[in-house]
Amino acid sequence: MSYPASSTPTQPSRILWRKLRQSLKQDSVGGLLLLCATITALILANSPAASWYESVRNFTFGPEALHLNLSVGAWAADGLLAIFFFVVGLELKEEFVVGKLRNPRTAIVPITAALGGVAVPALFYLVVNLAHGSEALHGWAIPAATDIAFAVAVIAVIGKFLPAALRTFLLTLAVVDDLLAITIIALFYSESLAWQPLALALIPLAGFAVAVQRGIRSWWILLPLGITVWALVHASGIHATVAGVVLGFAVPVIATKRARVRVGTSADDRPIYEGLAPYFADRWSVPSSVIAVPIFAFFAAGVQTGGLAGLQEALTTPITLGIITGLVAGKSVGISVSTFLITRLPGVALDRSIKWVDLIGMSFVAGIGFTVSLLVGELAFEAESREATYVKVGVLCGSLLAAVLGALILALRNRSYKNQSQLQR
Repeated sequence: MSYPASSTPTQPSRILWRKLRQSLKQDSVGGLLLLCATITALILANSPAASWYESVRNFTFGPEALHLNLSVGAWAADGLLAIFFFVVGLELKEEFVVGKLRNPRTAIVPITAALGGVAVPALFYLVVNLAHGSEALHGWAIPAATDIAFAVAVIAVIGKFLPAALRTFLLTLAVVDDLLAITIIALFYSESLAWQPLALALIPLAGFAVAVQRGIRSWWILLPLGITVWALVHASGIHATVAGVVLGFAVPVIATKRARVRVGTSADDRPIYEGLAPYFADRWSVPSSVIAVPIFAFFAAGVQTGGLAGLQEALTTPITLGIITGLVAGKSVGISVSTFLITRLPGVALDRSIKWVDLIGMSFVAGIGFTVSLLVGELAFEAESREATYVKVGVLCGSLLAAVLGALILALRNRSYKNQSQLQR
């Protein structure tokens, strides 16, 4: 069989690129890159290269007239992380329109678990810091977040034989958790509002919404509109990552005659279409998990512990202890107890394939706060303050402890499910 000359060299490269994209989209890959970026940042920040690391993180660039003369670290937190939240917005809308959050009876258990997993860690933090002034209390929302990338990566690595419903439960919980975290950032951690740029942001947002509703996918149209929305939201005082979520929510989920992408052919040779939201989520998931989130982690996680003595000092402060308590105990108690209470209602039950010990293990995994917790910490305290250092130590230690406890429980459960599977053969 002969091929056109133009297609021969490109076809293998397309196949290779497709395989590479599929590999990069795996949850474990994103989690591994996130872990590597975190470890690298910690090593650099506590090595002779610390001054170089700090100089790179604090280097500023951008137009001052547009309030965008930001440090590299701020560009990572405000700019690159907006890509992550754009993907979150797309996934949230999918869940609300066609996913598990569409059916209230199906969604009520993980939604309630997410509410408990946000409220109880914040309560634990407040209790620990209640006697230490309003400054410390400002970080109440730090342990309330769940890091989707890390949490799902833990399940992906150790949970091959765990019930599929457990991963679905975690994903739904994490999606709702992100929605709550976004709301908290917008309401409690945004600066005083400048209404003029916020009102102006509605113009490019409307243009973006009209374009995607008409099925326009051209980057040279959508990207400038999205960047303009982001810049104006940033100038308004609302944290710019909120712009990513709003843009994600503007994209249609259900395929229409105008807004659709052909993804295949049915058995009877009819074309199969999907909406733009899953299409964009698929296209932007790799830049989000492979580029945006690891770079943010690299510049956010580099905390100088001051050696063993400095680490011991940080671990005795109420801020650090409050974050660790919230992430480890608060998340597990909040998710488990709220799930137990909601399933006492008539007609509401946990999926039959999920055992309570599975849920407890998963609730510890949900205590991996990392990305959003670090972001809230940066918003709650001054970047160069001692409190900011305590936040990073607390988030890193709390997330690590929660991950280890959850992984141990789920690894034992995975072995049990594996043995059951082998006996049934």
